[in-house]
Amino acid sequence: MNIQFKKGVLEICVLSVLAHKDCYGYELVNEISKQIDISEGTIYPLLRRLKDEGYVTTYLQESVEGPPRKYYLLTESGRKEEHELKEEWMRFTTAVNALLVGKNDAAE
Repeated sequence: MNIQFKKGVLEICVLSVLAHKDCYGYELVNEISKQIDISEGTIYPLLRRLKDEGYVTTYLQESVEGPPRKYYLLTESGRKEEHELKEEWMRFTTAVNALLVGKNDAAE
């Protein structure tokens, strides 16, 4: 898949996964990688930005497999952003799909 496509949708993918459950970074990579091939290195800068913007917060949870894990949790503004991005994405993909199949309703 085109790297620019991935970069453009990664934020909404992260927010969407976190809307369903809190996750630690590696877990997020695994969840998203089930559908889109991504690497760990792409997630952490995005998570840092989402935290800086107030869309996610973090907490530590003990792990039986090693040190405590940093979990990411959507804030209320993160939930609102996820909802708005999802609606915008649906409108955008509908318009692009119409163009791809040649059903452009725009007046000429």
